[in-house]
Amino acid sequence: MAAATEIRLGVPQYPVLNDFLRCRSRVSAIMGPLGSGKTFAAVQRILAQMVEQEPNAKGERPTRFLAVRNTYPDLMGTTVKDFLAIFGEGAGALGKMRYGGLEPPTYRVDFNLEDGTRVLSEVIFLALDRDDAVRKLRGYQVTGVWFNEMKELVKSVVDMADLRHGRYPSMASGSVKPTWNGMLGDTNAPDEDHWYYHLAEEVRPKGWKFFRQPAGVFPGEREGEWVPNPDAENLANLPQDYYLQGLEGKDPDWIRVMLSNEYGFVIEGKPVHPEYVDSVHCTPEPIEVDLRYPLIVGIDFGRTPAAVLTQHIEDMGRRVVLDELCATDMSAAIFGPELKRWLDTHYQGIPVEVWCDPAGSAQGQATEDTPIRILRAAGIPAQPCSSNSPDLRRAAIANPARRICMDGKPALQVSPKAKMVRKGLMGGFAYRRLKIAGSERYTDLPDKNIYSHPVEAAEYALMGGGEGREALIPANRNRSTPSQTQAIL
Repeated sequence: MAAATEIRLGVPQYPVLNDFLRCRSRVSAIMGPLGSGKTFAAVQRILAQMVEQEPNAKGERPTRFLAVRNTYPDLMGTTVKDFLAIFGEGAGALGKMRYGGLEPPTYRVDFNLEDGTRVLSEVIFLALDRDDAVRKLRGYQVTGVWFNEMKELVKSVVDMADLRHGRYPSMASGSVKPTWNGMLGDTNAPDEDHWYYHLAEEVRPKGWKFFRQPAGVFPGEREGEWVPNPDAENLANLPQDYYLQGLEGKDPDWIRVMLSNEYGFVIEGKPVHPEYVDSVHCTPEPIEVDLRYPLIVGIDFGRTPAAVLTQHIEDMGRRVVLDELCATDMSAAIFGPELKRWLDTHYQGIPVEVWCDPAGSAQGQATEDTPIRILRAAGIPAQPCSSNSPDLRRAAIANPARRICMDGKPALQVSPKAKMVRKGLMGGFAYRRLKIAGSERYTDLPDKNIYSHPVEAAEYALMGGGEGREALIPANRNRSTPSQTQAIL
């Protein structure tokens, strides 16, 4: 049996961290700048919940937690290391870490308290970066869940996790009920379109508590100036002039989100569509439907389906992205009728052509239906695009983005109503940078995330409508000879 362990919790001089540490709401989340101590506070919360668990008849305090991060490299490189900084490894640690095998990395806690009771707990580390990751959660019965960097997680993962806590320990196993159960999380500031912002600033669900730490830096009096905040939390544990030195060489948007703790959008990685410039291609006001032309709708399937509405303004040679309908954790059988109702409500009477991911023609193993058949049954005239070539799909957006129409404006315009398409084109849909020292290298395929689906739906719409075809024409066939040019002129 482990030796008695002294537990010290709390950060007296930092009020927001302290409030988060004391909170026992069913769900609590803390948002702060880099270096603010929020991750260590979350780990201390887990330790506190272990100690506070009511003992069973054997004098044991049993708990089980999930520690969740979006990707396995981040889980092992950041989450596990931060956790072990408090719980320890080797001699004097509060438990032992087990790696490898078929089971995920698991830390088994075992230590005694001065009152003679014994703390027994498991912390299971999971990487849940996609909507289909919810399947991993269904088999777990836990006391609580810790989300490390919540803004990187899809909402469906959080929703499923909210149904798994409070199920351990149980009276059925001859134990005790959880003294506390719930979810806690830490995060840097997400974008205003993110589910976290929606819950924290607009919905405020019952039983959820959101904490916002002071900024690390404030805007100064001069334009572009940033001033370190003397009231920032965790300063005593940071290098001298941490925030002042952290300003050097950073973009204003990055500073605003990562250091000033303001909601915003930060490009991380190499944008799939670098030719898109939001200040050039996004219109100041929403684009109105042109009743002379049909709607051209693109659809990307999966558990996060997206439909994007476009039009080809033929007299100008312009492609416009009008609107979008995005969903999470939704099958085609549900999304199809939802899309039909949405089109009938907002765009009734306008002819529609619908182009889909060609994979939507494939049958599932459990049913003869395909996503495209399901859409057709819902009254949507869906048809697959002729190709799923990434080069062709990228060209469908890149080509009009580079062209200029006769009015001097770009041949691709995006309405501000299409928020997810905008953010995806700005860099939310990107090739992830590889962590190789001294090298600007990126993954071969772009990351699948909340922005990839609406952008790919827009690609299908424009490709189905005729854009990008010249990408299939060899370069030497796409050039005019001098005599041909003269004849044209």
